[in-house]
Parts: sequence; C-alpha cells; structure tokens
Amino acid sequence: MSIDLDKMTEADLIDLHNRVVARLNFLQQMRAHSQMLDFSIGERVSFSPDGRPTLTGVITKYNKKTVSVMTEAGQRWNVSPALLRKTTKGKAVGPNPDNVIRIPRKQP
Repeated sequence: MSIDLDKMTEADLIDLHNRVVARLNFLQQMRAHSQMLDFSIGERVSFSPDGRPTLTGVITKYNKKTVSVMTEAGQRWNVSPALLRKTTKGKAVGPNPDNVIRIPRKQP
C-alpha cells in the first residue's frame, strides 16, 4: 500500500495523523496489558526509579497503562509493568511474609 502525501489535503493529512496516533496508542496499551498479565494483584515486585534506590512493594491495582504498587514505606507508585521485577518468585520474604504492608499512622 502506498500513500501519496503530496496529493493529500490538509484535512486528509490531519485525519491520517489522528488515525496513526490512535493506532500507536492502541498498540502501546495492548503491549502494557500483555505485560501486566505477567503479574498478579498482591504479588511482591521491585523497581528502580531514576535517581533512587530500588524499591520493593506489592501490586495493589491494575491501571490502563501501569500498575499501582504500594511500597514498604507506604508510598503508592504507578509503574509501567515493563519496569517491574518479581521478587523471590513472587513470594514475600523477610518480616512481612503475608504480603501485608504496614502503613505507618500519622501522629496527631
């Protein structure tokens, strides 16, 4: 299939652009969804944010393009599934073997 861009009107080019962007977004969402299926809610994972040490936490929610991870420090991060690594075969280790994260209460 060949498209002669020189013969297209501005409106045609804008329509083509919108269709290409929509298709690329769809492909990105499908790729992210496929990667999400490698992980389960409640599974322990780790990830390395730029300029920070590696964080470990539990997956709490699937989003459209990311998953929500609750870290051991009680922070919630939205992370691309491509950046996640399973920790110890998905099993919790250390002082928290039940995949329960203790969130510190704020003192009044």
